[in-house]
Amino acid sequence: MKNLSRVYSAELEGVKAQLVEVEIDLHSGLHAFNIVGLADKALSEARERVSAAIKNIGARPPNQENRRIIVNLAPADLHKTGSQYDLAIAIGYLLSTKQIPEFETKNKMFLGELALDGSLRPILGTLTITKLAKELGFEEIFVPEKNAAEAALVTGIKIYPVSGLKELTLHLENKTPLSPQPKTEVSSLVKNKNTNEEILLSDIKGQMMAKRALVIAAAGRHNILFAGTPGAGKSMLARALKSILPALNLEEVIEVAEIYSAANMLSKGIETDRPFRSPHHSSSLPALIGGGSNPKPGEISLAHRGVLFLDELPEFKRDALEALRQPLEEKRVIVSRAKTNVQFPADFILVTAMNPCPCGFYGDNKKACVCTAHQVNQYQKKVSGPLLDRIDLQINVPRAEVSELYKKDDEVDREIKNKNVIDLISETALRQKNRFEKLGVSYKYNSEINSKDCKKIIKLDPEAERVMENLADNATVSARGFFKILKIAQTIADLEKKDLVDEGCVMEAFSYRFKS
Repeated sequence: MKNLSRVYSAELEGVKAQLVEVEIDLHSGLHAFNIVGLADKALSEARERVSAAIKNIGARPPNQENRRIIVNLAPADLHKTGSQYDLAIAIGYLLSTKQIPEFETKNKMFLGELALDGSLRPILGTLTITKLAKELGFEEIFVPEKNAAEAALVTGIKIYPVSGLKELTLHLENKTPLSPQPKTEVSSLVKNKNTNEEILLSDIKGQMMAKRALVIAAAGRHNILFAGTPGAGKSMLARALKSILPALNLEEVIEVAEIYSAANMLSKGIETDRPFRSPHHSSSLPALIGGGSNPKPGEISLAHRGVLFLDELPEFKRDALEALRQPLEEKRVIVSRAKTNVQFPADFILVTAMNPCPCGFYGDNKKACVCTAHQVNQYQKKVSGPLLDRIDLQINVPRAEVSELYKKDDEVDREIKNKNVIDLISETALRQKNRFEKLGVSYKYNSEINSKDCKKIIKLDPEAERVMENLADNATVSARGFFKILKIAQTIADLEKKDLVDEGCVMEAFSYRFKS
């Protein structure tokens, strides 16, 4: 006697998914239950979970079959990881042994990890896999109850929440039909935030130049470095950036949610504010960039479409910092492993903060530095020149004046001021978008402009041209630094609603570029 069934599931590769066929073959021979197709340890252990779950719902389990059972996961050259195949294997087995009636499997996908009692546990990447199922023309997808709301962000496919294997078999036998999950509105999954903990730009006293640079960074999505003495307000400035960034649009919300789904971080809800990630300086290379034996998103991908804040920049491991160089240019990171290459998105604003020396008071006008020249030099050399060259705005943050700290702002005025800044940044973003559409280029923000397109896109008046020519002839600036000054000047012109970049925009951009 020989029976063969085929059902469908999916493999999560980074933040992408790939269809996997789950084939179950039963034929005569001594009892065996083998899973083939590059399965990892968690998947190989599915034999025990599936057997126990099937037994505990009252069906005949595989370990009572005096036949050979082979589960093949195709394509065979794709490395399979995780426990999301449990449900598909169980359904395929029940089909092969005729314990449930035959049904059309080509339009259905099954996901879920089985508990020993037959209930379903949540899995990673449900949102991404559901998007794949829709794109491939599947009509129905069966997912654990706890993942159903996340999956229902995708429209155009029926999503069935499943509490356990028994409930699913009754549905497939047309005895007790399951109800499809209603469409999920993004607002229903939005994470509750504590607005009292949010730092607004108006909360920071003084530091006008640094706050101006922060607005420029937000408007053009430029990377920024704050250098200054301890307690000057560098961390507050960095955290205030999130409050002036416009909220994510629907497309970006789904994009960010996919990454957090792959990292198993959607249980607390979806963010409509832009992500703000602030890893500790002891973070390892895989934690920052992404990786592991089964590659997962790192901090730079969790900060996608938002802000990555690296406080105490020189204290980070050198290899972790140097690994940022490619993502800053390409807006993505490729994690290579012996068995696979995984690509993660990494389009973020990098905000960094550092002290000028080990004691922190080098150059301070009120407290003497106790470091030697060699110590200062060695400390600053921890951040390489190529990495610094990729940071557009480099700002010295001086000690705040005590007289400024005592100024009080009205709470209502505080909120209005912040909203005005957000409106200005939104208008500037729209101005950039309209210009790029008119020119037929695919950029969204000034910081993304390729050096070869700078001359076509950025228009300077004669005085600005003269300043840039002098800069090219006399300043010790790299080619990358030269074009970054141009892009910062364009953002300043956009903030001021100027059609041409003038001399003032170039001079201001130049003043932000160099760190003393």
